[in-house]
Amino acid sequence: MNKFLQIALEEAKKSLKEGGIPIGSVLVIDDKIVGRGHNKRVQDGSAILHAEMDCLENAGRLSASDYKKATLYSTLSPCFMCSGAALLYKIPKVVIGENKTFQGPEEHLRSSGVEVEVLDDKECYSLMQNFIKTNPELWNEDIGE
Repeated sequence: MNKFLQIALEEAKKSLKEGGIPIGSVLVIDDKIVGRGHNKRVQDGSAILHAEMDCLENAGRLSASDYKKATLYSTLSPCFMCSGAALLYKIPKVVIGENKTFQGPEEHLRSSGVEVEVLDDKECYSLMQNFIKTNPELWNEDIGE
């Protein structure tokens, strides 16, 4: 498994232990993690703290030139909100653990010049599938259904 996706997966498992939705994310610049986060919608009663948003928040303020050389890793395909943040900051690459459980606007990212790589990771997939089986209402809330 990709080393940065592995850390995003650790974040996802942390969210699950906290009673949240098991999705994790890391932001990498020059082969160094500058931000990491996990879905905190349940834990913080938040409408917007998806893993990618928490990760970007935890990275703090970065320069435009930093974002332009960053890669955003996520255990699950980013939704429209999180993809929009990647586009806003001109993050050139998004690496996705899996997109079978949920597929965000990957084609929109690609058509906007973002390199999108889907790793089709079995552990990311099984983590989400197990969560959805036991928490369908939380999952539907998270994806707006």
